[in-house]
Formats: sequence, structure tokens, C-alpha cells
Amino acid sequence: MSDSLVVCDLHPKLQERLKKFRFCKDTTNAAIIIKVNKENQEMVVEEEHEDISPDSLRDELPERQPRYPLTLCCSQKHLIYSESLTRRACCLEFIVYRYKYVHYDKRVSYPMCLIFSSPQGCNPLLQMMYAGSKNRLVQIGELTKVGTSQERASFITLFNIICFGWL
Repeated sequence: MSDSLVVCDLHPKLQERLKKFRFCKDTTNAAIIIKVNKENQEMVVEEEHEDISPDSLRDELPERQPRYPLTLCCSQKHLIYSESLTRRACCLEFIVYRYKYVHYDKRVSYPMCLIFSSPQGCNPLLQMMYAGSKNRLVQIGELTKVGTSQERASFITLFNIICFGWL
């Protein structure tokens, strides 16, 4: 039943951008930061980043407002140690991240992951709008690696587990 619940739909330009992002021939890491427009009840592109490292992306994340990020990472062995997530004051986000992954047999792939940044202390109504819209974004974006981060420290661990399977 929760799979069919759609709180916010994707703006047509976001759908088009996700498709182009998936089939992009660029070999650098990239990210799309997505926010929910409460008035229109639509998910829209807030920012796009080309050639962005996971550390730089983390610095873009807010402390107290949920967002979804989509990211592209350059290195299979890239770990995140810094814990500074201080840019925005209360921001939920979806982050879609596309990254280069070199397999053990030297094959290269560019998987995409979704990280839902939902810091504690945010407006509960806004958190429900984002949480209720996440499944639709995953479905339309054909995203297979998905995680939610509620604390700065957990983002570091979550990113490495989702993207690389590291504990």
C-alpha cells in the first residue's frame, strides 16, 4: 500500500533531467540535489554539480532540512572522513549521485544512488512530504541504491555502505 502512495510527483523537467543524467557519457562524479516544492507538491531540481567529490557533496548538505541527493563518485576506494554538514539551516533533500565504480575484474560502471538527507528536528509535515515522495523518485529514476541519513556522522557511513558495500 505504501508503494502506491504518492505525496509529490516529479516535475516534467526533473524527469527529463534524470533520464539524461542516467545515460550521460561523462566519466566524472556528478550530483543532482532535489527539493520538494510545497505549493505545487512537486519535486524539482534545486542544484546540479559536475565533477564533485563525496567530501564536497557532503559539505553541500544541510543540517536540518530533508533533501534527496543523486551523486557520481570517481573512485571505488574513496572514503569520507570529514563531518562538516553545515551549509543550510533546516533542509530536507534528495541527492542523486552518479559515480565511477571499478570492479575487481577491471570493468567500469557508473551506478546511481539516492541518499535522502532528513536531519532530526525538521518540520514533521515536511518530513512526511519527502518520505512519502521517495518511492516515486526511486521508481521514476530507476535507482537501486537508496539510503536515509538523519545525522551528520551517519552520512559518512551510509554513503560508503550504499556506494561501495563498505562497513
